[in-house]
Amino acid sequence: MEANSDLKIPLLQTSPEDAAVRTVMFQIGDIKCASCINSVESSIKDLHGVNSIMVSPLDGRAIIKYSPKFITAKNIKEAIEDSGFGVDELQEQEISVCRVRIKGMACTSCSESVENALRMIDGVKKATVGLALEEAKVYFDPNLADANKIIEAIEDAGFGAELISSANDVNKVHLKLEGVDSLEDVNIVMSSLEFAAGVNHVEFNLTEHIVTVNYEPDITGPRSLIHFIQTASSGTKMYQASLHTTSGKRERDKVDEIHRYRDQFLFSCLFSVPVFVFAMVLPMLPPYGNWLNYKIHHMLTLGLFLRWILSTPVQFIVGKRFYVGSYHALRRRSANMDVLVALGTNAAYFYSVYILIKALTSDTFQGQDFFETSSMLISFILLGKYLENLAKGKTSDALGKLTQLVPDKAYLVDMDADENVISETEIDTQLIQKSDILKIVPGAKIPIDGVVIKGQSYVNESMITGEAKPVDKSPGDKVIGGTINENGCLLIKATHVGSDTALSQIVQLVETAQLAKAPVQKLADHISRVFVPLVVVAAFLTWMGWFVPGEVGLYPRHWIPKAMNAFELALQFAISVLVVACPCALGLATPTAVMVASGMGASQGVLIKGGDALEKAHKVMKLFILVTRYLFNCALAGKLSFHLQQGFKIKP
Repeated sequence: MEANSDLKIPLLQTSPEDAAVRTVMFQIGDIKCASCINSVESSIKDLHGVNSIMVSPLDGRAIIKYSPKFITAKNIKEAIEDSGFGVDELQEQEISVCRVRIKGMACTSCSESVENALRMIDGVKKATVGLALEEAKVYFDPNLADANKIIEAIEDAGFGAELISSANDVNKVHLKLEGVDSLEDVNIVMSSLEFAAGVNHVEFNLTEHIVTVNYEPDITGPRSLIHFIQTASSGTKMYQASLHTTSGKRERDKVDEIHRYRDQFLFSCLFSVPVFVFAMVLPMLPPYGNWLNYKIHHMLTLGLFLRWILSTPVQFIVGKRFYVGSYHALRRRSANMDVLVALGTNAAYFYSVYILIKALTSDTFQGQDFFETSSMLISFILLGKYLENLAKGKTSDALGKLTQLVPDKAYLVDMDADENVISETEIDTQLIQKSDILKIVPGAKIPIDGVVIKGQSYVNESMITGEAKPVDKSPGDKVIGGTINENGCLLIKATHVGSDTALSQIVQLVETAQLAKAPVQKLADHISRVFVPLVVVAAFLTWMGWFVPGEVGLYPRHWIPKAMNAFELALQFAISVLVVACPCALGLATPTAVMVASGMGASQGVLIKGGDALEKAHKVMKLFILVTRYLFNCALAGKLSFHLQQGFKIKP
């Protein structure tokens, strides 16, 4: 294998006047399968002046880039209609989409608060928040809103936000620079990129030495951009560039979040376990617990003082996140799990502080504190959050396996005019550009969608199409990225790269399905919306239901434990109601089930478009039973008819 020194020279050169392109979006009806998409693309891509076309399998939208010098949007629309598909809508590209990762959502109330905050932004057309996926997908008018406004709105609502991708990220690349040490070097690199054909926008991060380039994929690509940067070198000053990817960042963030909850839980246990031992264990083991009854001042005992000292860090340091979450929730005029936890723990803690003050100032007062209740409650909730995040971190593993179908490396070949291979070089898959010629050896995975130009082989497409039998491929046949070349050597020409490949669209389909809400989730959301206020009312009624009868003597006095009065007994029951009532499981059950089902289905070759399809799936078994019963009755009726025709006697 020879090294190709001209590896990074652009393969597709276009004159600057051809770089001016426009984008139009059509709403195409009757898009039902991949064959429909291929029909639309085939009828459009051969038109003179059309640069690219991408049809979404989700909503039938076609985004077409064309040169107005050679063709108009009306001509394109007529071509689609001539191919047998209806064009329901014609509009210029005015809607942008961005995905944002949201941190700090605990229940359905949180996700609804984020959705409401996003919908209030001027220019936002639609916002969908996935609780289990911890993401938001926002459709907005780029003339009125942008990603920064969206992130600010989420942060103002009390949640962390981080941009995952925007509409322009499809044709955006991040390059890590070396040799750029001064402002003059930055200006040289920026100028070399800005004047390159096909480059729309350039941004430079001085801190991390990363340049972000937005480009036209039909004109240039990552490999060409690296070449432009290297050719800007002069004399002894050499500039080098390499791809900078953020792959795996989400997984690292999830691991960090799991470790953070684990550390908080262990730190909480460091204080809450001794409080529990001092309050519940040692007093039951005389004489080992007698030292806890030592009176420091008046009726303030050493055990009560130690419980107060140890529970305070748990309440205000470890439990700070519940105070912050409650503040933001109440500021939004809503209530979530943090409000319940804050109410329950504060009621237990501050009542215990009241008991401590009374014991410190009185010679005869005796009361029961609840310091162990508040500290242990926070510890158990942190344990639940740790286990919850541990489980949620595993739900996206199946989706990660889909992206691993694409190989990391590919063989780029250089051919002469007679279509003879001059050289071949191993490159990163992300450096592949449109119209590149790639060599696929037997047993290798195909990195992108393309067309066979030379060679013959059988390709295993079962992981994409479900076809168990390998498909024969010869010149002119299409190949799909992620499939496996069985026995022959193929030369393919790249036609779809990056997010335009079939595998990328499958991943987008699964992610969209995980964000979509199932119809049954609407009921859960409605219940969760009023759940916390109802719990607070129920806790107050519980306290009243035990306190008032206790004061008037409606139940026996011996029901109340020693060193406790009716108020304290009623308070225990009220706190218990606040503690056990948590809407997290109710709000997380449906989105987590949809997320796991869609991810596992995708790994098995089954694409699920959302919770609606899953909710209707149970009817398939009912339909199967009805059809089977109908066929059985038909067969039985036919058998009876046969016996009657033969004159046989039928036994009942």
